[in-house]
Amino acid sequence: MFTGIIQKIGAVVALHHSGGAGQLAVKAGAWTPPVALGESIAIEGVCLTVAQISGETLTFDVLEETLSKTTLGGKKAGAGLNLERAVRAGDFLGGHIVSGHVDGVGKIRRLGHAGADRAVEVQCAAEILQGLVPRGSIALCGISLTVMDLMPDAFTVHIIPHTWEHTSLRTARTGDAVNLETDLLGKYVARHLAAHSPSPLTLDKLRAAGFAD
Repeated sequence: MFTGIIQKIGAVVALHHSGGAGQLAVKAGAWTPPVALGESIAIEGVCLTVAQISGETLTFDVLEETLSKTTLGGKKAGAGLNLERAVRAGDFLGGHIVSGHVDGVGKIRRLGHAGADRAVEVQCAAEILQGLVPRGSIALCGISLTVMDLMPDAFTVHIIPHTWEHTSLRTARTGDAVNLETDLLGKYVARHLAAHSPSPLTLDKLRAAGFAD
């Protein structure tokens, strides 16, 4: 499990495809305590397992499905990557609970400003929007963010200057693809309500049940 608080920006060293899988090598820098073989690290919000360590370069085995259904398959050498180690008991939970299992890929439709913050509008599939509520949580490329507004085919988040400068989003451009993971707790709530409701789950029902404002 992760919290969506990015700890480092790594960089793609190489991405190799082989049959139904691939290997992603990442320049990750030094960590304290050192990273261990078999450790889980979120790469752009995707939970991967460390398979090899060579100095400050970590290599991960990646399933073809992961490469095709996240942004990782399109990364080129030198591309920046958000990195977060798995949370340990006793760590601060500064963001929200993130599993590292990406629900889908969205596209940055608009970049702007909201005061000193960056305003990012992300277009995504309807099934992802169904898992979002205003002021709820979303992991975008592994970053824990708050949903500001919902539209029929998109949502917006505001990003403070520190987060913008210390994550891979600092090089983001309109049209870029981004990994999205909706709130894990919200998924359980939605499944529970859907199982006990004869009609489809809606935002109005979530509000009535006290799960949204």
